[in-house]
Amino acid sequence: MSSILLAYSTTDGHTPRICERLRQVIEQKGHTAAVVPLSQAGALDLATFDSIVIGASIRYGKHQPEVAQFIAQHQTLLESRPNAFFTVNIVARKPNKNRPENNPYLLKFLRTISWKPKLLGVFAGKLDYPRYRFIDRQMIRFIMLITKGPTDPTVVVEFTDWLAVEEFGCQLSRMV
Repeated sequence: MSSILLAYSTTDGHTPRICERLRQVIEQKGHTAAVVPLSQAGALDLATFDSIVIGASIRYGKHQPEVAQFIAQHQTLLESRPNAFFTVNIVARKPNKNRPENNPYLLKFLRTISWKPKLLGVFAGKLDYPRYRFIDRQMIRFIMLITKGPTDPTVVVEFTDWLAVEEFGCQLSRMV
């Protein structure tokens, strides 16, 4: 039985939901898993985990700065054990942008860091207009208009492919 850390950075709260589903799959496979915000993960004894997974959401084309900072600070430890990285973004709702080799945000992020995760994942997120602040709602509606997505400011759409999340959880379980 291995211990896996699922550390996440989130903008609107969907990435921890994905981490929780990953935890369920990992635990069904006989391992233990801890789900922790990335902002708290650095306070843990990371060396006690057999594997480390980082999940991060995108807003306006970028991951939060804490993601690259955490990776840079802990890169040696990350590289010393099985590891993975996944990104959550709305553009991944499109079939031609929902895999590690074709998701522009993941590819761009990987070019900015020197860490090379052993396993990569991409998941479409959730669009929750009513929850957004006014300016974010307007900006995201404009982006959706350009990219032919939903623009109704009252709509909530979850684009996540939960079967793909569960398969990623199985891959994580086999990685350790």
